[in-house]
Amino acid sequence: MSEPSISTIAEPVVDSEKATRGSAATTPEPSQGNHNRAAKILIYAVLIILTGVFIGPLLFILMNSFKNRLYISDSPFALPTGELFAGLTNYVEGLVVTGFFSAFGWSAFITVFSVIIITFFASMTAYYITRVKGWWTNLIYLVLVFSMVVPFQMVMFPTVKIADTLHLANPVGMLVLYLGFGAGLSVFIFSGFVKSIPKDVEEAAMIDGCGPLKNYFLVVYPMLKPVRITVAILMAMWVWNDYLLPYLVIGLSTEYKTIPVVVQQLVGSHGSNDMGAMMAMLVLAIIPIVVFYLFSQKYIIEGVVAGAVKG
Repeated sequence: MSEPSISTIAEPVVDSEKATRGSAATTPEPSQGNHNRAAKILIYAVLIILTGVFIGPLLFILMNSFKNRLYISDSPFALPTGELFAGLTNYVEGLVVTGFFSAFGWSAFITVFSVIIITFFASMTAYYITRVKGWWTNLIYLVLVFSMVVPFQMVMFPTVKIADTLHLANPVGMLVLYLGFGAGLSVFIFSGFVKSIPKDVEEAAMIDGCGPLKNYFLVVYPMLKPVRITVAILMAMWVWNDYLLPYLVIGLSTEYKTIPVVVQQLVGSHGSNDMGAMMAMLVLAIIPIVVFYLFSQKYIIEGVVAGAVKG
């Protein structure tokens, strides 16, 4: 039997050394694991703090809505227990004084139809200026984008004068005004999403006999669902909570007052503020938009990210 050579004896030793080095390289160092754990703890701590910052004001309003209005200013952070607890008194007084249900109806009408009109016309505009290339489409896009950065205070007085001249001081006229103010951001978001839609899909539909309108409504419009919901959420939260535009255009002397306007009426002159009723009405005003947001929040990130693919 021949004796094993030196090379054959050395091979297992070399292999074992390589395996030892590989296991040592793949084994994480204790310091690295501690750094990862510390980073996760820091991230969770920041998220908890941000959660408290956002949820804290809502809890504050809810807590004080059940508190006697005489104690809200003196003990704003105390729990509504004992003599501080007012039950549903603030809610009843607020509903009676403000005419909340009428304001809720007008706010719902203006918000729902404004969102429908904005999403419909803004999506069509974005599709046209994205697919039709020309200096006029570029100009329209630049004007709409520029309208996003113009402060409302700069156009506040002309808007009121134009609204009075064209008799827009009513709920239907508010739809026109909200379409004008919401078109810039909506077209910007829709345009980014339309750019990400392959033209091959539209060309195939045209080969099958679809004209421009049929192509848009049967092919492109259904594909805009994620970004439509995103725009609808953003516009609904803006229109529902808007105070300045309805206050300036509709005013306080009409029956078309919205929720923010009637809530502000609880702030009387000479410092006579009914804080209890105001807190209660704010809770009732927050509930619809919060419920709408919770049911639709998953589409916000999806639509924004999709619209930014080729924006």
